[in-house]
Amino acid sequence: MRDPRYSAKLTLCLATVYIVWGSSFLITKIAVTNLPPALFSGIRFSFAGVFLMVIAGAYRGDAWPKQWLDWRHAAITGFFMVVTSNGLSTWSLQHIPSNQAALLTGTSAFWIAGLGQFGRRGHPLTRSALVGLLISFVGAVLMLIPRQPLTRLDALGQLGVLTGSLGWSLGTLYYRGIDTHLSSLMFMAMQMLVGGFMLLCIGLLHGDAAHFSPTLPGTLAMLYLIFFSSCLAYTAYGWLTVNSTPAIIGTYSYVNPAIAAFLGWQFLHEHLSRTQLLGMVIIIAGVSILTRPGGSLTDPKTLAEPKTQ
Repeated sequence: MRDPRYSAKLTLCLATVYIVWGSSFLITKIAVTNLPPALFSGIRFSFAGVFLMVIAGAYRGDAWPKQWLDWRHAAITGFFMVVTSNGLSTWSLQHIPSNQAALLTGTSAFWIAGLGQFGRRGHPLTRSALVGLLISFVGAVLMLIPRQPLTRLDALGQLGVLTGSLGWSLGTLYYRGIDTHLSSLMFMAMQMLVGGFMLLCIGLLHGDAAHFSPTLPGTLAMLYLIFFSSCLAYTAYGWLTVNSTPAIIGTYSYVNPAIAAFLGWQFLHEHLSRTQLLGMVIIIAGVSILTRPGGSLTDPKTLAEPKTQ
């Protein structure tokens, strides 16, 4: 019988990821309208990483990192989940609507499910999972068809989000396969700190400092992303990566876009074409098949014990 405390924590972490990350597309769109993306993202993740390390080590009493191997793991996941995923997605939001960016991140679900069958904590794919992957792929293709003639920057923005989704999936699956004595909170803090430092270097080399002129909307957006999206939601996601299956983790990929699409329509007046709306429905249907209870990858027997305490 499943521990009710585990079920409650699972529900709370999923709800946090759904709501906070669903709204983060809108907030990031506001941020990149006012701040240079690489430098802003670097500040965001570096500050969040330091803040969470202090909370984990000084307040909760979690073990501090003492091994070079832990920093190497943090650097690898930080590169994929912070630099590649967030860095590319943030840059892309300068050129494509937030609702389209959110919906394209739905491809993370079938990357995670497809690649999640490999490794020592792999989960095999069933026939229904393969059908879900194929359906989701068709929906993603339809989402790429623009409402108006596609410009070079539009295409690069779409490619950036898709590449970022692949990077996020690779980082997630790498994290599931490592052994560490660190708590998930401490490790996620290290990952954000290292990834944020990489983004800071990229921003400074790009000359972002000369264009960094904080405005009130940009500053408020950055603070929201630091404390809610980075600190709160990343912590919840870190717990999910070691305490649930790839399919359960992947559910955020169709809940978040639905929230983001509504917020983009409500506050930024963003609209999707009929073809893109059809693609959205198809993506949601495909990922729903992937993550349906009792199907594909969600058998409770496949849940592994947490690697960290």
